[in-house]
Amino acid sequence: MTFKKALLQKQHNRDLFDCGVSSLNHYIKKQAGQDVRKKLSVCFVFTEQNDVKGYYTLSGNSIPLEDVPEKYLHKIPKSYTNVPVILLGRLAIDKSFHGKGFGEYLLIDALKECWTVAKEKIGAMAVIVDPVNENAEKFYQKYGFIKLEKSGKMFIPMNTINKLFE
Repeated sequence: MTFKKALLQKQHNRDLFDCGVSSLNHYIKKQAGQDVRKKLSVCFVFTEQNDVKGYYTLSGNSIPLEDVPEKYLHKIPKSYTNVPVILLGRLAIDKSFHGKGFGEYLLIDALKECWTVAKEKIGAMAVIVDPVNENAEKFYQKYGFIKLEKSGKMFIPMNTINKLFE
């Protein structure tokens, strides 16, 4: 597999992208460009001959202090009502690449982007995801994400990510 990674641009062909989840297909084809222009998220695409074969989005976010797993609360001052995190909003790969480790590759790349930003640019104590379905939840769980019971989102502390890349 030889892919080019880039920030989403108009010239990237999204028309043929199909990950098997209609909301994720619709997002990359119709919504992602608008979100990028409005600075609501950044969208990294992985292309093969300019055709999008995978993508993920990142944006700043926060979660209520009460949603943080108890194990991590001791590190957060009580004065915080919300905790800064990075939202891995969407991650999808074309069906033609399912089962080939490409999803893991995108996730690792996304976590590295988050780690770099949190280390050098902004404060973020974790990365969160909002799994689109049960399969996505199992995927993230396999990589150490913890389910936040109140919201259904999943959480991986930056300290855990730090161990991967330091």
